Amino acid sequence: MATVWGHLSAPETLNLLFGHLLYGLLVGAIALFAASVSESAATAAIVTLAFTIGSWVLDFTVAGRLGILDWIARLSLTQVLHTFEQGLLSAGLVAGIGTAVCGFAALATVWLPPGVHVRNKLVRSIVCVLVTAIVLGLATQIRVSIDVTEDQRNSFPAADQRALASLAGPLVVTVHLAPEDPRYADLQRNVLAKLDRVLRNLSIRLAGGGQSLATNAGDDRYGEVEYTYSGRSDISRSTSPREILPMLYGLAGVNPPAPAPGGNYPGYPLAADGQVAFLWFFCGLPLCIALAWWWSRRLPKPITGHSRRRFNHEH
Repeated sequence: MATVWGHLSAPETLNLLFGHLLYGLLVGAIALFAASVSESAATAAIVTLAFTIGSWVLDFTVAGRLGILDWIARLSLTQVLHTFEQGLLSAGLVAGIGTAVCGFAALATVWLPPGVHVRNKLVRSIVCVLVTAIVLGLATQIRVSIDVTEDQRNSFPAADQRALASLAGPLVVTVHLAPEDPRYADLQRNVLAKLDRVLRNLSIRLAGGGQSLATNAGDDRYGEVEYTYSGRSDISRSTSPREILPMLYGLAGVNPPAPAPGGNYPGYPLAADGQVAFLWFFCGLPLCIALAWWWSRRLPKPITGHSRRRFNHEH
């Protein structure tokens, strides 16, 4: 988050706090459900802890993989915070977390009352799970997100955002890179993630099923990224939007937008006089060290007879 002399960006900070609030509500709902089906508070605490630790394990082991592993990694509770930590407020994610919280709370309501037959509780639980799954599926289709960062690092410049949003045709991106390749991470962060936020019809696929670096070592096309828009295609090895965006405009047959004046994030340029720091480090600080050394090396004052009698009288 942008920080200058202790100043925090309010939108980013509030967004992060909101994400932690949703995370806490989700963990609390899981704990409530665990308490409703457990015989003791200790068992419920262990079940809730298993959920959180299992999420950490998923996050560190299968995150970034492809196929079924990628789907499993998205079930991790810690994945909830990643979007908020990046400075994005995703409507689909908020709706999904709210649905999950309501789903666990509904399951806790089903299992909490005593005296109800287990068969009835199971039937009601199945209904709750089905309804929650349907709503979660609908929530995943919501792609509206807001970039709350000061430097808009999750978005292209405003002029490019408007130009790309007007492209209605399908864009297919074929990436000849392994998932663990640092270039793929750069491409995902600098280009693909931003395109996914602004384009309505975008498909991204890894050529060769996302094989490892060793498998793709002899592939002549390794490192290429092919962009296909409405039947026209072009290839680039760059991970920078400065090269890729003009290529996309060329494929779409539109003129690149003129950059908006003052559109670049200026940051917080530091204009400070170093004279004070120079005087402190080369004059004030050595003088303080010398005075402290002199004070510590002083001989203790001898105890006179009057001082000894006064000490004995007081003690």
